[in-house]
Amino acid sequence: MHPEILRSQGLSEELRNEKTVWEERYRSIVDLESHLYRNGTRTIKVFLHLSREEQRKRFLDRIDEPDKNWKFTLADIHERKYWKLYMKAYGACLNATSTHHAPWYVVPADDKESAQLIVSQIVLDTLNELKMAYPKTTAKRRRDLKSIRKLLANMVAPLKSGLA
Repeated sequence: MHPEILRSQGLSEELRNEKTVWEERYRSIVDLESHLYRNGTRTIKVFLHLSREEQRKRFLDRIDEPDKNWKFTLADIHERKYWKLYMKAYGACLNATSTHHAPWYVVPADDKESAQLIVSQIVLDTLNELKMAYPKTTAKRRRDLKSIRKLLANMVAPLKSGLA
C-alpha cells in the first residue's frame, strides 16, 4: 500500500526490491517459526477478520463515545480507502506464512464475544496438544520423601522473636 514506508527504513535498494522483499520476509518468518518449533515453542497466529461494515460501525462508536475517542484518527479514514489492497496483502501474508507447525487461524471478529471464545478454544486446544503433566514419582522417591517428612515433623520450630 505504502512503498514509501519501505523506502524510509534505510535498507539498501537490493534489500527493498519490491518484487522480492515480501517473499524474503515471509521466508524469514517461516524459518524463524520452524526454528522455534524445533526447539519446543508452539506458535499460535490469529487474524481477527473484521468486515468492512463492522469496521465502519466501530469507527462511528469511537466518534460517538467519548471514552473511545482516543481510538480514532483521521488516518483510519484514509487507510480505509485501501481496504481491498489490505485484504489482498493479508491474504498473501497468511498464505505464505501459514505452515503445519505455525498455522494461521482466521477468526471472524464482527461479534467480539464469539471471536474471544474461538480464540480461547484455539489456545486451549494448543495447550492440550502439548500433553503436559507433572512428572511421575517413583516408589523409591516416595519412601525418601516420607523419611524426610518424619525428620521435618520432629524438628523444633525456631522461636519467634519480637522483631518480626
